[in-house]
Amino acid sequence: MTKQHHTHTQEGDVGRYVLMPGDPGRVPIIAAHLDDARHVATNREYVTYTGTLDGVPVSVTSTGIGCPSSAIAVEELFRCGADTFIRVGTSGGIQPGTKSNEIAIATGAIRHEGTSLHYIPIEFPAVCSIDVVQSMRKAVERLSLPHKVGISHSKDSFYGEVEPERSANSDELLEFWRAWREGGAICSEMELSTICIVSSLLGARAGGMMAMYGEGEFGPLDNLIKAAVESVRELIKLDKAKER
Repeated sequence: MTKQHHTHTQEGDVGRYVLMPGDPGRVPIIAAHLDDARHVATNREYVTYTGTLDGVPVSVTSTGIGCPSSAIAVEELFRCGADTFIRVGTSGGIQPGTKSNEIAIATGAIRHEGTSLHYIPIEFPAVCSIDVVQSMRKAVERLSLPHKVGISHSKDSFYGEVEPERSANSDELLEFWRAWREGGAICSEMELSTICIVSSLLGARAGGMMAMYGEGEFGPLDNLIKAAVESVRELIKLDKAKER
C-alpha cells in the first residue's frame, strides 16, 4: 500500500484507536503517555506517532485547525486501519460558570461549519459514538476530574466567535451564540462535527474530549491528556469484552 497523500501514513502505521489533537506540537506530548511510542510520519499539519496501551496499538495524529484538514485525517487514517477517532483539544466554554480546564465530553456537535455539508445534508446529526462517550465518562470519574457532558459547537471562524463585533454579520453571530447557550451546548471548537460525520459515513466511531476555557487561568493540559489516554484504555477493555 502506498503512503496516503496528506498524512503520509500507510497500512500498518497506525492502530485502530487514534487520539487527534489539532496542534502538531501536542502529538509527542500525548504519545509520551503510550508505551514504546515512535514517530511515524510528518507532513504539513499532520504529525503521527504510534505506540501501545495494554499491548494494543494506539496512534496520535494532529489534524491542524478546522474541519477541512480534520476530514482528510479521518479519511486517510481509516484507509490505514483506524476505526476509532477521538478529538483531544481545547475549546471555549459556552455555559456561564464554566471553569478553565474543566473537561467537556461531547455527545454530539452542532454543524456550524461547511465541510460536513460536502458529505451529507445538514439535517443529519453529528453524533458521538456511545462507546466512546461512556469510556470517557468512566475515565474522568475514575480520575475525579471536573467535567461536563453535552453538545459541542463546531465552527469555521475562531475570531467570529471571540470577536463577533468585527464581523459584518455580528448580529447573526451573537444570536447564534445565544441560541447555543440556551440550548445547553457546553463548548465551542473547530473540528468535532466533521470528525463525527465522516466517521459515521465510514462506519467508524468518533468522540471528543476538550479542555474548556472559562473562568480563571487556562493552565496545562495534563489532566485532559491523562483522561484521553484512560478513555482509550476503557475502549480497549470494552472491545476485548465484545470479542469474547
